[in-house]
Amino acid sequence: MKKIRAAVIGIGHLGKEHARIYHSLPQVELVALCDVEESKAEKAQALGVRFTKNFRELLGTVDLMSIVTPTATHFEIAKEVLSAGVHTLIEKPIANRLEDADQLIDIAKQKKLILQVGHLERYNAGFRRVEQIAKNIRFLEIHRLGPFNPRIADCGVVLDLMIHDIDIVLRLVKSEIASIDAIGINVLTPFEDIANVRIKFKNNAIADLTASRLTPEAQRKIRIFQEDAYISLDYVAQSAQIFRKASLPAALFGGKISREQIDIRKEEPLKAELEDFVRSVAKGSAEGKPDIRAREALRVALEVLASIKENAPQPANAP
Repeated sequence: MKKIRAAVIGIGHLGKEHARIYHSLPQVELVALCDVEESKAEKAQALGVRFTKNFRELLGTVDLMSIVTPTATHFEIAKEVLSAGVHTLIEKPIANRLEDADQLIDIAKQKKLILQVGHLERYNAGFRRVEQIAKNIRFLEIHRLGPFNPRIADCGVVLDLMIHDIDIVLRLVKSEIASIDAIGINVLTPFEDIANVRIKFKNNAIADLTASRLTPEAQRKIRIFQEDAYISLDYVAQSAQIFRKASLPAALFGGKISREQIDIRKEEPLKAELEDFVRSVAKGSAEGKPDIRAREALRVALEVLASIKENAPQPANAP
């Protein structure tokens, strides 16, 4: 069977992991790596593939590409790649403007191409298991915290981190948004380095999201409260527990709450994501791609940023 030819644009911390996984997949031939920094050529040499500083040289030679570059570059690169007929995976967010996301989706539709966005938590084994259990959700509390990473210099935590959780919340709640109230504070950069938002949905569910790049230790947890249970998921550990009101026999012996460890088959989320992308390319179609959900996550993230701006402190002499 003919192998699917792949290339990766952007060989930073995450891009090199894309390259590693493509190189390991039996149905994929990793053709080339691309980066504006010549020093990244050693990554290509180690894998025995071509290196170039100009991604345009690869158009026409590959079937799919991963774009793992700064957010501000996503649109221009993806526009050229899609226009050249190449199936595309863009690391989240899809773009930093809604009109740019819409244009990429339109090109993908016209060209009948797979356009997937790297919302990694969709492929977290813990989340996939919890998604099967969660229903009639009333309240979600999500914390995505970690240390400052100087590599992320072109956006704040909303587009860098919180957008993961926005994507997940929209998938779980399945309701239109009634209101968004957010606050963000820039401490180390010109962008918000910590942010909190409360999203109220028209079905009366509420989601409280906090994202920070000022916390020494990484933490990625979601707590889901629904009518019959409380579910706690640790994304990093891919472990989850569900708490329910105890059955009558247990209650008679003093146990009012039962706790169950949810069985999860752990896997590498990025590998699961890229395997899904490759499968979609192989069969020429996939449900939800072009990635409309990624467009919706961006839309809500931009509304969060607008709320942060609206809630910003006013100068003391302001009218």
